[in-house]
Amino acid sequence: VLDEEAEIIDPKQPKVLSYQKDKATLSFDHVNYRYTGAENLALEDVDFSVQSGETVAIIGGTGSGKTTLVNLIPRLYDIESGTIKINGINITEVTQENLREIVGFVPQKAVLFTGTIRENMQYGKENATDEEIWHALEIAQANDFVSEMEQGLDSWVEQGGGNFSGGQRQRLAIARALVKPADVFVFDDSFSALDFKTDANLRQALNASVQDGILGIFAQRVSTVMDADTILVLEEGKVVGKGTHEELLKDNETYQEIVHSQLREEDLA
Repeated sequence: VLDEEAEIIDPKQPKVLSYQKDKATLSFDHVNYRYTGAENLALEDVDFSVQSGETVAIIGGTGSGKTTLVNLIPRLYDIESGTIKINGINITEVTQENLREIVGFVPQKAVLFTGTIRENMQYGKENATDEEIWHALEIAQANDFVSEMEQGLDSWVEQGGGNFSGGQRQRLAIARALVKPADVFVFDDSFSALDFKTDANLRQALNASVQDGILGIFAQRVSTVMDADTILVLEEGKVVGKGTHEELLKDNETYQEIVHSQLREEDLA
């Protein structure tokens, strides 16, 4: 591991990606990606753009390419062709540190670190105040169970967050991402362990609180994505549908299949 050379290298003369607040943009311009040694593309001709105040949701079954697409935004992988831009700048033209400073990222598996809740919340912003932490916990629907703990923010977190339930770990990981200011917030199936009510309350709080940023929600659950401004339907690495819930439900066969496999007719009504 120590002898391995990094494949993703920072440019020698990097541009500076600055925090734009209410003027942020994210765009994928005909992006293709192939895993090393693979014959077929994992993502093919992905093309969309979104700006501050908007929510883009990506839905698809297992193996559709959602997590691959997620990992391209903070440049965990480099694409084969096309461009990915944040605030008008190609993400390969800035340092990885600079890029990840303005991306709030919650991976599929919520990982917590040994220490206190406060220390976990300050992972992305070392000088975060208790007020900022409680605000993020409130948005993530985590303030209730944290405030009920005897030590509050000083409560101990075991390795990997083993002393919390799956839903609690997810909410703490979401809060940690929200503590720091970011232009783009990415949630990779980050609501899967939440019940439907908590999921709905969390998304409502997110929409109200992150009005000057971009929300990217990647999920398998229709109820999680149906309120998004734009929904992309992924199938075998290709975007086979783009639109609102109502538009896709009307004329996109793949989306219709996903919806009818999860929701009853009375739920849709």
